[in-house]
Amino acid sequence: MSDTGWSEKLFGGFRKTSERLSHNLTGAVGTAKLDDETLDDVEDALILSDLGPSAAARIRAKLSEKRFGLTITEKELKEAVAEEIAAILRPVAKPLEVTAFPRPQVVLVIGVNGSGKTTTIAKLAHLFQEDDYGVMLAAGDTFRAAAIGQLKVWADRLGVPIVTGPEKGDPASIVFDAVKSATETGIDALVVDTAGRLQNKRELMDELAKIRRVLGRLNPEAPHDVVLVLDATNGQNALSQIEIFKEVAGVTGLIMTKLDGTARGGVLVAAAEQYGLPIHAIGVGETIEDLRPFDPDLVARVIAGVA
Repeated sequence: MSDTGWSEKLFGGFRKTSERLSHNLTGAVGTAKLDDETLDDVEDALILSDLGPSAAARIRAKLSEKRFGLTITEKELKEAVAEEIAAILRPVAKPLEVTAFPRPQVVLVIGVNGSGKTTTIAKLAHLFQEDDYGVMLAAGDTFRAAAIGQLKVWADRLGVPIVTGPEKGDPASIVFDAVKSATETGIDALVVDTAGRLQNKRELMDELAKIRRVLGRLNPEAPHDVVLVLDATNGQNALSQIEIFKEVAGVTGLIMTKLDGTARGGVLVAAAEQYGLPIHAIGVGETIEDLRPFDPDLVARVIAGVA
């Protein structure tokens, strides 16, 4: 997909988010000058658009510092907001790179069921393939037969090897086999699906700890990445998932999915401000091409509705 095509896709995907923010900001520029009352309205508009209280307060403070008392149009306000959103997002924009030596780079992918985790794994594998890396998948979410079947279908489509085991089998032994196989065959990136149930945190924590122990025996550096897939339509609930999975799984980075059509894309900014975890990529749409590395400046402009 061309850069222009991706930009258009992002603008389409974030349309509800930017419309919501635009609608909330429109009432904020009733006065011509950026005074305390207008800044209050701007801050409220940002919170109502899911950017979160902390990011909203930070943006308000920056606007006050740079523009207080000055006349400001709606367009200028949006551009100023876009710049401050970008300042929050830039430090966390970090593509997922294959740097492990010895190979493979082991990427554990976690997330609650329904977050788009399995599809995101396929899209991530495709991204690695585009960079000419050899990829293998491991079906470590043995709790759901559907997850294993779905991952197999994707592996076939992508033409990549996959390591699976029986339903309700031991995920750690599948991961062990996958790392062994990937090492022997010179695979660059091994992407591992893991269970997404949060009802029993202790069980999930034990399972992930076991996977880590097994990985450590084969490659002390692994897993190199623990990536949490978040569904943007969950809005502020996505933040509580970061909190839980950070504690349970030692999350090292985020991928935000389902940004197409949700009015809650502002949660991306809240996540960046609150947790500072790397955001590796974002998903807008259903096709294999619809996951791309996270571009903070473009996303900031899209959220703020600056064409």
